[in-house]
Amino acid sequence: MTSQRAAQPVFIIGGNRIPFVKSMTSYSDLTSQQLMTTALKGLVQRYNLAQKKIGDVAFGAVMQSSAQWNFTREVILESGLHPYTPGYNVQRACGTSLETSIQLAHKISHHQIQTAISGGVDSNSDLPLMISTNLRTKLFKLNGAKTLTERLKIMSSFRPSDLKPLFPAVVEPRTGLSMGQHCEKMVQEWKISREDQDLWAFESHQKAAKAQAENFFSDLITPVNTANISVTKDAFVRGDTSLEKLAKLKPAFDFTGKGSLTAGNSSPLTDGASTLLLASEGGMKENGWKPLARFVDGETTALDFVGGDGLLMAPTTAVGNLLERHKLSFDDFDFIEIHEAFAGQVLCTLRAWESKDYCKKYLNIPGPLGPIAREKINVKGSSLAIGHPFGATGARILATLAKLLSEKPKSRGLISICTGGGMGVAAILESVD
Repeated sequence: MTSQRAAQPVFIIGGNRIPFVKSMTSYSDLTSQQLMTTALKGLVQRYNLAQKKIGDVAFGAVMQSSAQWNFTREVILESGLHPYTPGYNVQRACGTSLETSIQLAHKISHHQIQTAISGGVDSNSDLPLMISTNLRTKLFKLNGAKTLTERLKIMSSFRPSDLKPLFPAVVEPRTGLSMGQHCEKMVQEWKISREDQDLWAFESHQKAAKAQAENFFSDLITPVNTANISVTKDAFVRGDTSLEKLAKLKPAFDFTGKGSLTAGNSSPLTDGASTLLLASEGGMKENGWKPLARFVDGETTALDFVGGDGLLMAPTTAVGNLLERHKLSFDDFDFIEIHEAFAGQVLCTLRAWESKDYCKKYLNIPGPLGPIAREKINVKGSSLAIGHPFGATGARILATLAKLLSEKPKSRGLISICTGGGMGVAAILESVD
């Protein structure tokens, strides 16, 4: 029999991303692969990884073409890493790059590898357009035709309607509703006011603007410079926004008169990419790296959103499971990072954790899990202000939290991310003292 080796600790060495920008603007001429490659090249340069063989690499995107079937490996080969470095693709909606990090942390923990790079990307400027089923069927038949007569017969069946392209949409197939429409249902169920949503968005911008002015993100970002553009910082941060400006915006998803989600309190369509470098203690010593934080654990759960649980409520159970497993409460955390898909989604999650009935039903505990001291949450702003490229957000949050923990001895951090499909992804990090 083989002997079992004890799990080894996993450390976050650091992260690197490109500035997040509004879709269809600065990065409109760049592909998702180019964005991901730029972020990875920045990590390679920042941590002297040129021609180093990394144990494994995992990237992912929500909006990805079938032509990018070997996306991660292609990015590796363009990045300057040693060509012996393997890579694979992952997709878990908005939790993609947190999921890649969890998977690679498990590999390190179980001694399979000593170093890893996780991350993700999304670009609505590089959407993979699709063709109709009719056109696809006819093209396949045309490709397989043996004679000119057969080809002419098939070509005569083509209709103008066959040529209409199909644009991808972030819509739940089982309900036909967008994420914003589902969130409208949630905020109405939990009675979250428009004013509270706007206030949350305002505070996210204020915190992000302060962090940007203090250059907090400067060692986490690689500028994007091409012949046509130079982007050095996140484009969405609005330190000059106000509650009055936010209050003037019209509902974006529910036009019945009940809608409260607007462009101001919803995360914007964003292009961007992010990476994260992880290692074991041996991997750190071999490369002369110092860690920012320790990756403790991760959890993924799902709820029945079709049956009425709330599309974006699964983080309530992912976090609940993590806290139970480690015998922790919210009071044991110094920093709590909650992905802001919508201000309303964050507020619904917080209210659920404060509900005795909800926690009894979904977490099987006798009392509420919350509340959380608000000053612990998203201290450098989050997705409402910084932006949300679906596949890149998890690694952005991990790098931000790891840096915060490195600046505060004996500290602990929690991450909560909601995703499409009714899933939630969570993680715990700790400072390295």
